[in-house]
Amino acid sequence: MSEGSLRRGNLDALTDAARAQRLKGVGLLLLALACFCGLDSTAKILNGHMHVMQIVWARYVFHFLLMLPFVNPWNTPGLIRSRRPGLQIGRALLLILVTACNFFALIYLQLDETMSITFATPLMVAVLAGPMLGEWVGPKRLAAILVGFLGVLVVTRPGFGGLHPAALVAFLGCVAYALYLIATRVLAAHDPTTTTLFFSGLVGVVATSPVVPFFWTWPSAGDWLMLAAVGALGAVGHGLLIAAYRLAPAAILAPFIYAQLVGMIAMGYLVFGDVPGLWTLSGAGIVIGSGLYLITRERVARKVPAAAPAP
Repeated sequence: MSEGSLRRGNLDALTDAARAQRLKGVGLLLLALACFCGLDSTAKILNGHMHVMQIVWARYVFHFLLMLPFVNPWNTPGLIRSRRPGLQIGRALLLILVTACNFFALIYLQLDETMSITFATPLMVAVLAGPMLGEWVGPKRLAAILVGFLGVLVVTRPGFGGLHPAALVAFLGCVAYALYLIATRVLAAHDPTTTTLFFSGLVGVVATSPVVPFFWTWPSAGDWLMLAAVGALGAVGHGLLIAAYRLAPAAILAPFIYAQLVGMIAMGYLVFGDVPGLWTLSGAGIVIGSGLYLITRERVARKVPAAAPAP
């Protein structure tokens, strides 16, 4: 066998290995999204007889307890030393706000409705990345963002007897989530992932524990199981998400995130008997289409030389 044939064989093997790794990443991402669908469904069930703050508290306490044996200051030296402690705390507080807004919106909205609004997050990130990170978008991507927000308006139909006003709370959570993602990107250049994860759980527990007694309703045995499930599904889901992004590039995984809407529609129908309306499906389609266009433009931009900015 010639040297050229050996090189081609090694390249093919590497290509097959990379392809298998990406498929594993996609599989782990889909499992993570299934966890998040289960988390929101469980929270919506608990919303029927328990205050939102109690569910938010359980989300962080059980998540933190499950994470602590694996990520703690004893087996990870320097874990709690952050170069940007203020930003770490601010990011964690943003995540609490996102969780509270999402759980509150689920009291009044269907799963697919809240998810359709949440899918505007990448659009918000693209808008805020300009003034906050200096990553300005060109006219074509700006047009896609505006079309995406039109899709959000189609879902919420403000002023036309559309969704419950809780849709505004869901949108506030979307904005907070965009700020959270931007803070995460900034912290990635300063602190390791383990430090960021630990701060998220610790701040969540510390911030919600003093408040929860004012809203406490003693859970039944079944409620305790569901509260633990909320934290466990969050912890496992985020763990799978991190593993997925280690195995596959973000550009490969990004389109599959929209599969979560299918999961939410299925869970909404199976658990709550909710059928998505035409306005929700139409608006979600517009938002998803805009998001996919932004992903495509991002891929094109990375192939263009740095001296030629992508639109």
